[in-house]
Amino acid sequence: MNKPVIMEKHGITLCMIVKNEERTLPLCLASVRDLVDEIVIVDTGSTDSTPQIAAAHNAKLASFDFSHVDFAAARNHALDLATGSSILTLDADEVLDPAGIPLIRDLASAGANAGYYFERANHGASDKPTHDHVVRLFPNRPDYRYRGRVHETIDDSILAGGGKLIPTAIRIDHEFASTPESRAERNQWYIGILKEELAENPNDTSRLDFLAAEYHQLGMFAEAVEITERVARLRPLDPGAHLRAGMYHLLFQLNREQARRDFTEVLKLRPNDAEALSFLQVMDQQELVRLQK
Repeated sequence: MNKPVIMEKHGITLCMIVKNEERTLPLCLASVRDLVDEIVIVDTGSTDSTPQIAAAHNAKLASFDFSHVDFAAARNHALDLATGSSILTLDADEVLDPAGIPLIRDLASAGANAGYYFERANHGASDKPTHDHVVRLFPNRPDYRYRGRVHETIDDSILAGGGKLIPTAIRIDHEFASTPESRAERNQWYIGILKEELAENPNDTSRLDFLAAEYHQLGMFAEAVEITERVARLRPLDPGAHLRAGMYHLLFQLNREQARRDFTEVLKLRPNDAEALSFLQVMDQQELVRLQK
């Protein structure tokens, strides 16, 4: 009896989801032209020339019904179509720094069970970009899938599959083109979806983290404080949760007593934490000045 032939996967597949990205997609795809072996683009309803641009770059193009908003499902559809051994993900308004291409090749060829963080520089209205870190390179495995209808992530899936999450010096540049009004509208949209997810699973702290961030961006600090308190209760052994709660209590609620308790809890869990020690030192100095008046 003949054994079934198992096709090995090779190369790097770029997986993307898009909608009406004709302005930014060409530059994004040009930045990985000499790196990836395959491009998979899932379109969630473009009415501009986005599909034609994707076709011009020899992308494998698929449509996706987005009447029920679920970014993770759309991304996972792209993963289902990928044939490369490694997955690279980008958004259409992101551009890969060419300096990272050799390292991406090396990491992909090594074949380690790991997701790799890229540093993302977010360029907006202000002159100074903000920075965060996102997993954008990982093995193509059927158990590695995104979760979250918005703010979708694959980090937990990789960890659950026995993989590691490793920081790198690879950089991507992200251009914010939306107006403050459109960003606020998007924040409200995301809040509604996050609340729907939390109605199904009230203790999903990853969703709560993102909900606090959305409230923060809208300047709704009382709501953000409430959410950070909830996360700290649900993750009592997480020093980062207590640190965020302390920062919100101190900076946005002006509750110094609770902030001190939060920072003290951080030090119980993570002795010599530099941020907690710094906040407590500043608070002590401020209290000393107040007493001397």
